[in-house]
Amino acid sequence: MIKKVFISVSSKEENRGSVEFQIFSFTNKIRRLTSHLELHKKDYLSQRGLRKILGKRQRLLAYLSKKNGAHYKELIGQLSIRETKIS
Repeated sequence: MIKKVFISVSSKEENRGSVEFQIFSFTNKIRRLTSHLELHKKDYLSQRGLRKILGKRQRLLAYLSKKNGAHYKELIGQLSIRETKIS
């Protein structure tokens, strides 16, 4: 599934610095770190890194939802992540 999403994101966007691509790459890192932390529960440095990446992705999602709501809805649907609470 992730590979298909990667192909669709990379084929649409040639720019790897785009917000959508950054959110996609952070999501892959989050999933990889989550599976790592299931095995290594006391790896506190990885937990800290995961929290930092989650914060970055959350800020990028908030930015994307303000700038382009349609792309935001489409991206969270493709990546199967929850919608963030924006205040």
